[in-house]
Amino acid sequence: MESFTNGNVRLLKHERSIVAEDDLDRRWQEATGEAVSEVIFLSKHTAVSNRPALTVHPIGVPHLREDETPPQGGRPGWAAVPDPRIGPWFRLMQKVAADQGLVPEFEITLEATHHGPLTSTPTMFVEVGSTQEYWGRQDAAQAIALVLWKGLGLEEGNAVGTWLGSGEKVLLGIGGGHYAPRHMDIVIKDGVWVGHLLSGYSLPMDAPPQVNGKSSGEVGGMWMHSIKVSYEATKAGFPGGEVIAHLDQKSFKGWQKNAITSYLQEQNIRIGKPNDFLCTNT
Repeated sequence: MESFTNGNVRLLKHERSIVAEDDLDRRWQEATGEAVSEVIFLSKHTAVSNRPALTVHPIGVPHLREDETPPQGGRPGWAAVPDPRIGPWFRLMQKVAADQGLVPEFEITLEATHHGPLTSTPTMFVEVGSTQEYWGRQDAAQAIALVLWKGLGLEEGNAVGTWLGSGEKVLLGIGGGHYAPRHMDIVIKDGVWVGHLLSGYSLPMDAPPQVNGKSSGEVGGMWMHSIKVSYEATKAGFPGGEVIAHLDQKSFKGWQKNAITSYLQEQNIRIGKPNDFLCTNT
């Protein structure tokens, strides 16, 4: 792979599918002796809507069973450690895109946790979407380059989104659609940190049997595992922080919400309201 260097940043140009590049952080360290502190993948985004978009998101496939094959890389049941920059860079991306005149043509959005590749260090994807026409747009690429330039502190040395770990609150999104609108309403505000975002498809839940018209018994499916590993990965990404679940309440049926709420309480995971995530200092 061709590589470029600027200070502590290494830019790798690869020829394969990005989701097939497992253990890129470990492979780089083995090849160069340099320890990798975070991995940021620059990628093309595809969407059914074909809407032009700039997106940022954590990765993983925590909802897949061991006997399932991930369609886009990763390992079944695994969630990457999320890069703490996700929230701050989402807000930076909004500002840069507006300054560059890309808004409102381009949507600036978070995406839920999905796909690979495997990594061991804090990871995020930054993407340009959603069709061939927009992947080649120089102004969109320039906006992403500016986010990297400013976000990694290459401009003035002040990086954006460096986690210092002082008991601050971190949002773990549970429920909702792929573009996480209810969670994004919170993350858009200054000072909010965000880890994994589990959309409805990452929470497979089997309806419990009905007895006299009421649900009884366990709610099966991979949803508990998905929440558990995503919570643990988010804690690992934000050492010293308080990871709090935020539920997209309206996206769940009553029995689903009850099961998730009970499980979070069992696991001693606090459930927060929007105002719980807002910080007085940024």
